[in-house]
Amino acid sequence: LVEWIWGGFSVDKATLTRFFAFHFILPFIIAALAAVHLLFLHEKGSNNPTGLNSNADKIPFHPYY
Repeated sequence: LVEWIWGGFSVDKATLTRFFAFHFILPFIIAALAAVHLLFLHEKGSNNPTGLNSNADKIPFHPYY
């Protein structure tokens, strides 16, 4: 497992190459997960597990809003 992830037992070219690849790919993975999350949120909508009215304790920001 160490050789597969690190590329060996010491930090050398294989370790740095794998770290750079992971460092480059990770933002795209996070962006894709955020897009999927927003897609599901848009399709299904938010959930209110407590069942309480969330508009009761709000102060209006604008009188016509």
